[in-house]
Amino acid sequence: MTPVKPYSGIFPIAPVPFHDNGDLDIDGMRRVLDCMIDQGVDGICILANYSEQFLLTDGERSTLLDLCLSHVAGRVPVIVTCSHFATRIAAERARAAAQAGAAMIMLMPPYHGATLRAEEGGMLAHFAQVAQACGLPIMVQDAPLSGVALSVAFLLRLAREVPAVRYFKIEVPGTAGKLRGLIDAGGALIAGPFDGEESITLMADLDAGATGTMPSALLPDLIRPVVIAHREGRRTDAAAKYARILPLINFENRQCGLRATKTVMMEGGVIGSDFVRHPLEALHPATRAGLLELVEGLQPVASRWGR
Repeated sequence: MTPVKPYSGIFPIAPVPFHDNGDLDIDGMRRVLDCMIDQGVDGICILANYSEQFLLTDGERSTLLDLCLSHVAGRVPVIVTCSHFATRIAAERARAAAQAGAAMIMLMPPYHGATLRAEEGGMLAHFAQVAQACGLPIMVQDAPLSGVALSVAFLLRLAREVPAVRYFKIEVPGTAGKLRGLIDAGGALIAGPFDGEESITLMADLDAGATGTMPSALLPDLIRPVVIAHREGRRTDAAAKYARILPLINFENRQCGLRATKTVMMEGGVIGSDFVRHPLEALHPATRAGLLELVEGLQPVASRWGR
């Protein structure tokens, strides 16, 4: 299930664009994907939390799955997020993603609301059934959103008992330490240790052994040189490149969330609207101005791709 050469590098999250009335922007989605590929990304993740997956209907998910996989057309590998509390639904989503041409499935542990959680045995069975349904590598998304504590010991058990589980996106407090523990204890079981959360702890995570990162689609072209420099042993150069872009990453992570990419892509002519579906709200004008001020100084591709 794991490719001969494991996936690594930059796998940003594709935002889902909407028109000002809230309808899907199909042409805009194609432009988003092209913009991302033009930045030299190593892959793309779709239907994730930063894609507003929790605000999409099942029909819209199906439309976007087919559209994205057909439009990318093998230019880069595509990871499809299939998280759901119901194992049957997660498995059906994963099977559909495999049939559409996905390279990998990303799954959060099953959760719903503040208190509905599965025990470790239930989580293990959940991942095993999804793996059986799709026959693809699986990336575990370990994020605070789920409220589920995934210990290194359990992640290793998951990797041992469900061979499809070889990739791990860690985005919790102390990510570097958790990645280091996972890599040291797991060895060859860990094909792809990734970080996420907009790459806000990227240098520490690369030092800990991360081989990939899953940021937003705001500035992958500026994150990529950091990863390459670090991979080539030029750590001082990597640190300098990262220090230059960190204020923008921090502003995105702490002030804007998923709205940042849409705002910048709209300004850059990639999409026609930065609309987010209610109950999410548009950025405050002052926050928007602060974001664009930082963007102006760095000129990521997304801010000028369509101009």
